[in-house]
Amino acid sequence: MNIRKSLWRPPSRYDSAMQHFLDDVNKTFELKLNNYHDLWAWSVEDVERFWEYWWHKADIIADQQPTKTLVSNGLFEADSWFPDAKLNFAANLLRYKDDSDAIIFCGEDGSRESISYKDLYKQTQSVAAEFHRLGIKPGDRVAAIMPNRPETIIAMLATSWLGAIWSSCSPDFGADGVLERFEQIEPKLIVAIDGYLFKGKKISVCEKIDSIRTKLNCHCVLVRWQNCGEVNSSIPWLDLTNSHLKAPKFHQSLFNDPLYILFSSGTTGKPKCIVHGVGGTLLQHLKEHRLHTDIKRADTLFYFTTCGWMMWNWLISGLASGCTIVLFDGNPFFPTNDALIKIAEQEEITVFGTSAKYISAIQKERLKPREKYSLSKLRTILSTGSPLVPEAFDYVYKELKSDVQLSSISGGTDIVSCFVLGCPTLPVHRGELQCRGLGMAVDVWDSRGNPILNGPGELVCTKSFPSKPVYFWGDPGGLRYRDAYFNRFENIWCHGDWAELTKNNGMIITGRSDTVLNPGGVRIGTAEIYRQVERIPQIIESIVVGQDWEQDTRVILFVVLNKGNELTNGLRELIKETVRTHAGPRHVPAKILQVNDIPRTRSGKITELAVRDTINKRPITNTEALANPEALNEFRDREELSN
Repeated sequence: MNIRKSLWRPPSRYDSAMQHFLDDVNKTFELKLNNYHDLWAWSVEDVERFWEYWWHKADIIADQQPTKTLVSNGLFEADSWFPDAKLNFAANLLRYKDDSDAIIFCGEDGSRESISYKDLYKQTQSVAAEFHRLGIKPGDRVAAIMPNRPETIIAMLATSWLGAIWSSCSPDFGADGVLERFEQIEPKLIVAIDGYLFKGKKISVCEKIDSIRTKLNCHCVLVRWQNCGEVNSSIPWLDLTNSHLKAPKFHQSLFNDPLYILFSSGTTGKPKCIVHGVGGTLLQHLKEHRLHTDIKRADTLFYFTTCGWMMWNWLISGLASGCTIVLFDGNPFFPTNDALIKIAEQEEITVFGTSAKYISAIQKERLKPREKYSLSKLRTILSTGSPLVPEAFDYVYKELKSDVQLSSISGGTDIVSCFVLGCPTLPVHRGELQCRGLGMAVDVWDSRGNPILNGPGELVCTKSFPSKPVYFWGDPGGLRYRDAYFNRFENIWCHGDWAELTKNNGMIITGRSDTVLNPGGVRIGTAEIYRQVERIPQIIESIVVGQDWEQDTRVILFVVLNKGNELTNGLRELIKETVRTHAGPRHVPAKILQVNDIPRTRSGKITELAVRDTINKRPITNTEALANPEALNEFRDREELSN
C-alpha cells in the first residue's frame, strides 16, 4: 500500500458539479463533509438516503415520481429500487431538441456525419412510429447487428420509446455467436447493417444477416451503408426515417422494467443474458457522467467502443446530459496509428474514453501525440477493459498531455456501470483508480469474509445499488444470478476482481480473481506480471496463466514479439530478471513461450481463462465467443509444457 506519486491535481478554481453536490449535501443535511472521501462514506452509510437524494438532484423526467426508495426483504438480489416510479429512458435522452450537435460520427475512411438534437428527436420519433406499426410493444426484444453508427442509437432510442428491450452486437460476430445470444431472447425485430469498413476493406455481412434473420424468423430492418447487397424480406432503414406516421406517446415504464439485455463473454459456456432496468441504468449513468466525469452540455464525449461492449450503452447515456457524443467505427490505427488522437483534436473532444489495451499499444508504438497535437480542449481521459499499469500513467502524462485527469475506471457488463472510477476533485495517483463510486459500498475482503486494509483481496459490494441486474433472461428461479454474484459470500456481491485499497483511498485492480495465479499458495494478480513484461521493448503483448503441475501451480508466460525478434535464452533471462527485480521472485514465470497471437473476446480483452483451460487440457465450451479462436491452436499440446 505504497503512497504513489501524484501526477495531476484539480485546478484550484475548478468549478465542478461534484463540489457543488458536496456543498448541497452539507447544506441539506446540515453536515460538515470536507472532501470527496467524506462524501463517499456518507453516501454508503445509508445508501437509501443517498439514492433518494440523487434522484431529486438528477432532474429525471418521470410521469410518476417515486413514493418509495427501496423495498427490501433483506436479500441483496431481491431489493427493489424506486418500485413505483414511472419514466421513459428515451424521453430523458431526448430532452433537448435544439440545433446543437447530439451525435458526430467519424469513420476510419475520414468520413464525418453529424445529427442535431432536433433531428435526433425527429428521426427517433419516425422510427418509433414504424416500429410500432410493425407490432413492437412493451417487453418485446429488438436486437441489432450494427456498427457504432448514429442509426444504431436511433434504433435503440425508438425501442425504449415504446418500452421494448434493446440488445446489440457488432457485425464482426460470426453467425453462431450472434445466434447463441439472440436465440435466447427471441427478438421480434432485428436491425442490421449491410457491411462495414475495417482497415480500409469493405466487408459484406448480407449473407450472414440473411441466414440469421431466417433462423430467428423475425422482421429485419436493413441499414445500407456500404452498398454490399440485399437481405431477403428486409425493410429499408430509410423507409423508417421518412415515415409520416405519428409515434405513440413515450411508454411509461416502471423503474425496474427491462431496458437492455447485455451478454457475458461466453468463453466458459453459453453467454449469460443480463437484464438491466430502465431507471437503474439512467440514474447510475447520470451520476457517473455528471458528478464523476463532470459532463455538461458544452462537453464532447468520446468512447472507443463497439455495440457489443457495455461502454457503448454508457456512452449513449451522455445524451441525457446534453453533451455531444462522438462515435467511431473501424480500426483505431488506420490509416495511421494516431487516427483516434487526430479525431480528438479535430472534434475538440473534452472527455476521451478508451481501453488500457489501446494506451499500451500506442505506448509500444512510441507514439508522441503532444509533439503533433495540442489537444487543448481535452480535460479527461478514461481507461477501462483491463488494469492500467503505472507505466501507462507515465506515458500519458509524458507523451499525450500533462494537464489532464486520467481516470482508470472499473465495473462491467454485470452492472452496466462502475464500482471504481474518477473524481474531478481528487488528484490522480500513479497506477491507481481514484475512488469508489458514490452510493457503491465497495470493499476488499479476504477469503473468510473479513475486510482487508492492507493487501489484495476480493472486490465486493456490501449494499444494494440501483444498477444491479433486474434478473437474467431465461433464469426464472434466479439460480444463475445467485451463482454469478452471491455464491462466494452470503448476501454480498462478489464481483470477481482481485483488488487492493490504497492509502490515498483509491484502488488498484490486478486482474480477475478467477485467473489469480497461486504458485506455492501465494496469490498473484496477473496484472502484476504484465506491467513488468510491458517494460521490455521486444514484446508487443503477453498473456500469463497458471498450469497445474505436480499438485501445485506454475506460472506460464506467453509472449508476442515485435517483427525481427526471437525468443532467445538471453531474452528469456531478461524477462525473468525484470519480473524478479520489479515484482519479486514468486512472480517469475516457470516457462516463457512465444506465440504469434493471443486469443481475445469480441470486446478486445485477452482471455486468460481460455488459454489456462487449453494448456491444462480442459474443454473450451464456446470458442465462438472469441474474436480469433484459431489463436488457441498455438497453445495446445506444447511440448515445452510437458516437463
